[in-house]
Amino acid sequence: MSNGDVNRAKALKVYERLLEAWNSRSAVDFAGLFGASGSTVGFDGSPMNGRSEIESSLRALFEEHPTASYVAKVREVRSLGSTVTLLRAVAGMTPPGKSEINAAVNAIQSLVIVHQDHEAQIALFQNTPAAFHGRSELSENLTKELSDIVRKGLVVDAG
Repeated sequence: MSNGDVNRAKALKVYERLLEAWNSRSAVDFAGLFGASGSTVGFDGSPMNGRSEIESSLRALFEEHPTASYVAKVREVRSLGSTVTLLRAVAGMTPPGKSEINAAVNAIQSLVIVHQDHEAQIALFQNTPAAFHGRSELSENLTKELSDIVRKGLVVDAG
């Protein structure tokens, strides 16, 4: 297996673990996937920098709100060099107690993953609304695609 294949597999695993940590409402597990200086930009544009800020912000969010669960479809995993991988995906959320995607919070997600010392850590996670202003057919198609993933019982479809 080539270094690129190994890094791709590690990137997919990190992404799946990230969404599983969110879905289980574990701020510690979510933040632990980031490098010490890793950053995330939330759906509403809120930046969080460093593991401790990510963990404390998510802990407060999880304590205050019943968060929805993610499902995702990976669109691309691309090497940006021997130690950096870009993962791009689309994601949807099912509200607590429901089994249908809430199309209003569909998102485009990007991760930059750094591979060091046989470990893969997130340097940046960006979660952007998939609003598709004026193009309702794109939103409808994405919701259908993500709904299929829910029906399959998957968290991440790496296609």
